[in-house]
Amino acid sequence: MKKIIIIALPILLIIALTGCSSMMESGDLQNAGMLVESSVHDDPWNKKGYKGLLAIEEKFDVDVFYKEGVRTEHEVKKAVDELVSNGVNLIFGHSSTYGVFFEDIAETYPDVHFVYFNGGQFSEDVTSLNFNSHAMGFFGGMMAGKMTGTNHVGVIGAFEWQPEIEGFYEGVKYQNPDAEVVFNYVNSWNDQQTAMTMYGEMRSRNVDVVYPTGDAYSTSVIKQASDDGIYTIGYVADQSSVAEETVLTSTVQHVQELYEMAANNFNEGDLRGGVLTFDFQEDAISLGTFSPEVPKDFRKKILDEVEAYKENGLLPNERN
Repeated sequence: MKKIIIIALPILLIIALTGCSSMMESGDLQNAGMLVESSVHDDPWNKKGYKGLLAIEEKFDVDVFYKEGVRTEHEVKKAVDELVSNGVNLIFGHSSTYGVFFEDIAETYPDVHFVYFNGGQFSEDVTSLNFNSHAMGFFGGMMAGKMTGTNHVGVIGAFEWQPEIEGFYEGVKYQNPDAEVVFNYVNSWNDQQTAMTMYGEMRSRNVDVVYPTGDAYSTSVIKQASDDGIYTIGYVADQSSVAEETVLTSTVQHVQELYEMAANNFNEGDLRGGVLTFDFQEDAISLGTFSPEVPKDFRKKILDEVEAYKENGLLPNERN
């Protein structure tokens, strides 16, 4: 029977889900670990990473560890030392923040492979797993352009550089050239207060479809939009369960599957350092459940467009 071990540290908390473990052998997965900047229960993105870690535990029958509140270079080095001391030889950093830290310390741990998300840093034993989120934003934008009644839709972005935001704008304009897109940027994944202030500003501008592209605040925006009787596009997870009618669809990133893929490749000695990109074609991204408010003919249209994109790699505005 597996058990949960909680070890209190001055700065960090280690929670190990222990199964059958063995001594570290180069090339084979022994134990796996994950670093998160906040908590595994904070937002859809972190929850998906946690589920991915649990899937590795189940599939490979290894010990898995996660460490919360790991943000600085010092904390990363301390956390990695502790994970390695527990026989971990595959470490996931669950954000782009970890790329530069992993690149700097990888040579110190020649028997460990480091994986993180959505960044450009890599080395022989550092792999970045990237979602091609431009396309998912485009299809979310198509949905918003179709369903707006005021011709005003809004993006509450975490950061201006997010590819899904540009994609969303293109999708709105493709579907509804008359629609205006309002942009606001929180400059944080987690600042719910600022995000909700921006939501209020958008409502004053007659926005009736909102795309909140930040992990920690998307649920809060969706709940308020439901109270206000307007629409949203869900982000990262299928958020239809938050408000079935309000969430027109969600732009879903299947993080758990990438965890399992990386662990499988590492276990077989096939995981290489580099920047790997995943999209609809690899089923790493999909659209979520449709709101009953979305007309059936448009559901079919957008799903047909997704299939066409999967086949030829061209978005609707690139084909027409």
